[in-house]
Amino acid sequence: MTHAIDGLQPERVWKYFAEISRIPRGSKNEARISAYILQTARQLGLEAEQDESLNVVVRKPASPGREAVPSICLQGHLDMVCEKNSDKVHDFEKDPIELVRRGNTLMANGTTLGADNGIAVATNLAVMEDRTLVHGPLEFLFTVDEEMGLNGANSLQPGFVTSRILLNLDSEEEGVLYVGCAGGRNTEGIWKLAADSAPAGAAPMLLKVRGLRGGHSGLEIDKGRGNSLKVLVRALLALEKASLRIGRMAGGNKSNAIPREADALVWIPAKKVQTAARIIAQFQATVQAELQTVEPALTVTLDESPGAERNTVWKRTLQKKILRALSALPHGVIKMSADIAGLVETSTNLAIVRSEPAQFTVITSQRSSVASELDEIQHSVGSIFELAGARVQYAEGYPGWKPNMDSPILQIAKSTYQQLFGREPDVKAIHAGLECGIIGQRYPGMDMISFGPTLESVHSPEEKIHIDTVPDFYAFLLAILNRMQ
Repeated sequence: MTHAIDGLQPERVWKYFAEISRIPRGSKNEARISAYILQTARQLGLEAEQDESLNVVVRKPASPGREAVPSICLQGHLDMVCEKNSDKVHDFEKDPIELVRRGNTLMANGTTLGADNGIAVATNLAVMEDRTLVHGPLEFLFTVDEEMGLNGANSLQPGFVTSRILLNLDSEEEGVLYVGCAGGRNTEGIWKLAADSAPAGAAPMLLKVRGLRGGHSGLEIDKGRGNSLKVLVRALLALEKASLRIGRMAGGNKSNAIPREADALVWIPAKKVQTAARIIAQFQATVQAELQTVEPALTVTLDESPGAERNTVWKRTLQKKILRALSALPHGVIKMSADIAGLVETSTNLAIVRSEPAQFTVITSQRSSVASELDEIQHSVGSIFELAGARVQYAEGYPGWKPNMDSPILQIAKSTYQQLFGREPDVKAIHAGLECGIIGQRYPGMDMISFGPTLESVHSPEEKIHIDTVPDFYAFLLAILNRMQ
């Protein structure tokens, strides 16, 4: 794994990135990485504190002569999304991430990389260690459980952080300063399952959707990528001509990821198996033609499943309601911003379906930078569930972060970037959840911006970090710290 980072700069950043990649740190499994941060801080002789949620704050004194400079907090989250390809053997509870360098990018071997937000963690550790840097008083905030609802930030208590300037290092496009983000909520539909015995003379078959790219349900929602659940439902509806009965359905793993894979166990009358095969072959050709530019590896297959684990199927009326509800559920961009060019204002993601013996659950996620529009799209999704007879659960979610174009730290960052690189940085809002919204609620008056190196396809096994953007990102951060007066 260290071979993948040999020669990369800044050396301290990549050293720590490799170290934390050895520590399992999926959401809600952050005890080891939180303890590692505490231990490292104390070995460096720095003050460190851990709260009940396992958030950690580390304090580094100012350089000589900089004691009167306002304190700045550098912030990132410890957890990562745990996604892997179906053929990859990997236990996120105990196995290290295998780093692989491919040209100018660093990736993982068949899993998510964890650069979201491991690059912030590694950067903070590098700044903590380097005693040659010039800066005012610093705090380093490491939050937990960001990917499952920003829960670590939501548990922050008064006084845990004392700075009133915050640099969030959880953005994914070098040369861009983010000053606002979307709020988000989840909406679930839950049906009680009523079952029949599988029809006599019917063959169990496994319908599978594979090869989609997936990605972040905010950052990549406008890229036109396929949703495995929407593809699966279309295939199931096509198979109604072959009198299918559904035994189970599953797909998606994270509410904040576009689902990449999905499958359904179905029962087809023996005399219609060949008809079903022709339907799926024709359907695959159709959907491949639709998505070939963005999803060249998409496959839809129907194969016999003689070892089917269940011999029950959903009742016909329930099957019809669920399929039509899933077909009706929107997925993708709902509205673009009229104020910020290219910004998705409102979206929804059909994220997860899960079959259990007694119930069937569908999880969706909605995002918007406008609170009233978030209410509206969540109500629309919930209404579809209600009309199809599901019980609806609404999650509270997290707030958005309203842009402040007069922010003092924004002005410093813009002039610093111009001086350092000879060009203006872009200033944007992001269609994703950043902890800045919650931190701003917890610590009113916090002046914040967010930036980072360039990442791609986060929340999927195609996640990658552009190696050549990390030195510029790091130099920019250090220059901001140096310029503070």
